[in-house]
Formats: sequence, C-alpha cells, structure tokens
Amino acid sequence: MKKTIKNVILTLLFVTVSISTVFFAYLYHSASDDGELAGEWTASLDMTKQAAVTALSWLQEIEGVSVSLEEMEVCMQDLCIQINLTLVQTSRSQGTFHCNVMQESYDACRQAAYAAFAGAFEELLAERLSMAGYTGSMDEEAMEALIIETFGMPMDAYLMSYGPELLPSLEELQTHYDGSGTYQTEGNILTRQFDGGAAVTTRVDYYIRKDASLILSEGNNAAPAGLSVDEAPVVYALQQPAN
Repeated sequence: MKKTIKNVILTLLFVTVSISTVFFAYLYHSASDDGELAGEWTASLDMTKQAAVTALSWLQEIEGVSVSLEEMEVCMQDLCIQINLTLVQTSRSQGTFHCNVMQESYDACRQAAYAAFAGAFEELLAERLSMAGYTGSMDEEAMEALIIETFGMPMDAYLMSYGPELLPSLEELQTHYDGSGTYQTEGNILTRQFDGGAAVTTRVDYYIRKDASLILSEGNNAAPAGLSVDEAPVVYALQQPAN
C-alpha cells in the first residue's frame, strides 16, 4: 500500500513539474521586460494536493476503506495559505524586501482542511456502519452525536489531535518564506539576501513580471522535509504599487 501511495505521489510530482516547466517557458517568452518590481504582492500557496495525498495515505491504512485521490481532492478544495511580499526598489536593479506567511490565513486553511477531512471520514464511517448492519439513524445530527459519544469530541477536533498532519507546520512555512533583507535583479533572476539570523541566508529565483503578476520559480531552493513548495512557480498578485 505504501509503495502504491509513493508511486502516486511521484507521478503527481512529475506531471506537475512538467506542466510548470512548459507554463514558465511560455510566460518567459510572452512577458514584458519590465524590471520594475516595487510594490506589495500576495501569493496563495495551494495546499490542496498535499493535504489530499496525506489524508488519503492515512485513510488507506484503515482496513476496508476504499477512496481515490480524485475523491479526496473533491472534498478538499481551495486550501490556500496567503504569503505577502513587499519589494521597495532603491535603484533600477536593487532594493529591500519583506516576506511573511499570514498566520490568520494559515489557521483558516488548517481549519478548513480538517473540516473537509472530517466530512470525508464521516461518510466512510457511515458506510462502514451500514455494511456492519447498524440500524440506527445516520443523519447529520445523529452521526455527530455518535461520533462525540465514541471519540469524546467532534470529528475534526479528533483528527487534529490524533490524525495526520495535513499541512506543513506554520514554523516550517515561516522558515521557508519569512524574512527581510536586500534584493537585486539581473537577467530575470531575483536574488534575495536575508538579514542576519534568518534560517535561509540567500534565495535565488527565476522571475517573470507580467502585468500585475510576479511569477517566481522556486526549483533551486531547498524546502523543509515534507513541504512541497518547489514543484511549481509561485504566482504573486500585485495588491498595491509602491509610492
């Protein structure tokens, strides 16, 4: 079973990277050459696939449970974490930056992920109860009462406490994204030098500025274990141009 999950993950990574490479190449040739990057940018880091794969792996360890990755992704949609990036240009190719993961966005995403996971798990539980010959009511209210009686808490709270970690921790994300310092651009390469004390000292990304979008390719930057952030470009939307 673990080998099957591993093969599914590797296939998804290969397809994602291939599509991302073609997408980035297209944007590179179609984007403007505007080197002006100053402004407040916001990206939505999509955690849907990572949460779905993690939940699926955990569920498939339970005997008799049959669920596909596609079904799990349908349950878990639009799981995004907001990242803010502020760039202040001091010359044509240099400036300062500040980047941070929004904790409120992270908390909301994590809550939504476990709520979706709980809904899927409750459906599977009802199916197993029916197969076992359970004759009691299985409407939403009855199932909630049965779950609290059995587990001592609502299903989402139980999964948060005893289930898998659907998302990387906030600390892992902050280690990968948060920080301030100086940057410089050259030939569509954005190099950020972090202030002393940051876990990451230098980040090098290929970038494309296309209208109100800033696309950063993170393929050459190491991510913490279990954090799938280097599979595809991260697209930042311009929220407010620099004064």
